[in-house]
Amino acid sequence: MPATSEHKSYMLGTTDEEHDRLLRQAARLEPFTERLFRDAGIGPGQRVLDVGSGVGDVAFLVARLVGPTGEVIGIDLDGSALEKARARASQLGLRNVRFAESEVSTAPTDAPFDAVVGRLILQFLPDPADALRSLARTVKPGGVVVFHEANWPSFLAQAAHLPLRSLCGSLIIETFRRSGASTDMELALFRGLLNMGFSPPELRLETPIGNDPETRRWIYDLFCSVRRRFDELGISATAVGDIDTLANRLEAELDTTHSYAACIGLVGAWVRKPHA
Repeated sequence: MPATSEHKSYMLGTTDEEHDRLLRQAARLEPFTERLFRDAGIGPGQRVLDVGSGVGDVAFLVARLVGPTGEVIGIDLDGSALEKARARASQLGLRNVRFAESEVSTAPTDAPFDAVVGRLILQFLPDPADALRSLARTVKPGGVVVFHEANWPSFLAQAAHLPLRSLCGSLIIETFRRSGASTDMELALFRGLLNMGFSPPELRLETPIGNDPETRRWIYDLFCSVRRRFDELGISATAVGDIDTLANRLEAELDTTHSYAACIGLVGAWVRKPHA
């Protein structure tokens, strides 16, 4: 598929390694997203659009929530990721989910959706507010718009006592900024929905923390994904030292400080589309 402005804006790449990272991240974030979607009213029999499906994890979560009488359509521009998503859906025996290679602006509109959902996707689009506006048009009156997006200040607050981990986080944030990604999604979601004439959205902010292997390795995984953009964006990684030993040093920092690790903060926002 030809590159588009949306496709170019996704800075983390479409490699097998990135797909594997997304799988690991999805498993860690799933309980938070499931709770958000349930509280927002995603449930049996609904027809739901999942934006930025990637390898399918959010779509599969929604497919379980809507059940066999519901339907999930997932869209993404990464064709190789969608092929993996289709194969995984078949392996899981999910017959109520399908995927399409599509931009936000060309999302399926053959029938209105009961809800539109997404996780960690709007931040990578050129204009998150415009994307929200376009997606809201696909939702029927009374339907739900619900998104989980990144909140970096909460990660930095949890890592403030860990200099190396904080430095990695700061370099990631700077890479996002220079790549054009939005790093203030809590405000973008709130203001974007208000400016569309919706009621003030329900909001929540949660930060996964823990000492499990996936939480401990999360920042290193993401650092490796963005590091390939450093030279292009004029970012120096010399302050983190030898990349080959970075993973071990991040682990040692946690051990010597007797500390837990943190993942990205998650800001959740949901609102119902007005009837008129």
